[in-house]
Amino acid sequence: MTFPPASGKLAQAAQIRGPLPNTNNTSLTVSGETDEAISEKNVEDGTITKPQAPKAKPWAHAVAGGIGGATSAILTSPLEVLKTRLQSDFYQSQIRKAHNLTAHSALSLHRGALLHVRETFQLLYAIPHTEGWRALFKGLGPTLTGVAPARAINFWAYGNGKRIIRDNLNQGREAAWVHMCAAANAGIITGTATNPIWVVKTRMQLDKNRAEKTGSLSNRQYQNSLDCIKQTMRAEGIRGLYRGLSASYLGVTESTLQWVLFEQVKIYLRQREERIVASGRARTAWDNTVSWTGNFAGAGAAKFFAAIITYPHEVVRTRLRQAPQKDGRMKYTGIVQCFKTIFKEEGMASLYGGLTPHILRTVPSSAIMFGMYELLLPILGTES
Repeated sequence: MTFPPASGKLAQAAQIRGPLPNTNNTSLTVSGETDEAISEKNVEDGTITKPQAPKAKPWAHAVAGGIGGATSAILTSPLEVLKTRLQSDFYQSQIRKAHNLTAHSALSLHRGALLHVRETFQLLYAIPHTEGWRALFKGLGPTLTGVAPARAINFWAYGNGKRIIRDNLNQGREAAWVHMCAAANAGIITGTATNPIWVVKTRMQLDKNRAEKTGSLSNRQYQNSLDCIKQTMRAEGIRGLYRGLSASYLGVTESTLQWVLFEQVKIYLRQREERIVASGRARTAWDNTVSWTGNFAGAGAAKFFAAIITYPHEVVRTRLRQAPQKDGRMKYTGIVQCFKTIFKEEGMASLYGGLTPHILRTVPSSAIMFGMYELLLPILGTES
């Protein structure tokens, strides 16, 4: 008995892909923004198709990003305090004095790296013993006040910006340049809207008087966030609240690179799920582990590489946000002047001051924030 040859789309699919296992109609989508739905098996004609993906509601990006950002800020606050202090020139001078060094550049690269790591953990141990455990959460109020809206604005601007650019300028297709443009736009919007909050947070964390008086609250320069705003406005005007804004724009390169790398990870995870579905094989424990932890691990890895490459802007931004000196003059007046001053007085290594706690904080912070964003987005609702 012979069978007539296959024809049409079925023959073409069989010739290119080979036979498909006999399974029921199944579909699979990834969590998160669901840029594209993953493959759907169609047993009737033997092909694999990609149905139109549901789109996240515009407000869902803001809510998911805000919750993720607030959660990560609370869990990593001690390392944020530590990073900011190690970035400042005040603490760098204290460290150099304690070790009888003119600058970290006086050491070899190997010894400098070891000293940097040792300083990080020594300061993390010293802060709660000299200032109390609450000092590890100093500035958390303005941080939370800033993180929730900042992340909400950033994720909202990125998610909706990517959709607009993709649908109107790239025929609805994903591309690295689409991610890059959307991320840069989101970074500029977020930095402009939230810079005053970060100025207040930085100045409260660098309250020199408290550090010098080993925890005494009587002679603090700023009593609270509102007092910091009032003193800044009185001494420097509205421009004082936008100190470091130019460096924040420079920092857009980090967030842009992070988003682009994270999107590439998401593409890889989608393609991996497609291959599993297309093969028809049973899922293994490793497959399930990747499905559940892929976005968290990918977000952390993306932040790690982006931070390493672009870190000096963090130091410059912190220096530009510092309060004026005792004579009322600003030591750092611009990005270029700040770079030159740090390099001349402290050496190139100081442009990486606080890198260790920054990595220790931002990598898990990004994993938590982006991972929760991807989990919450479909829960908050999608529209077809």
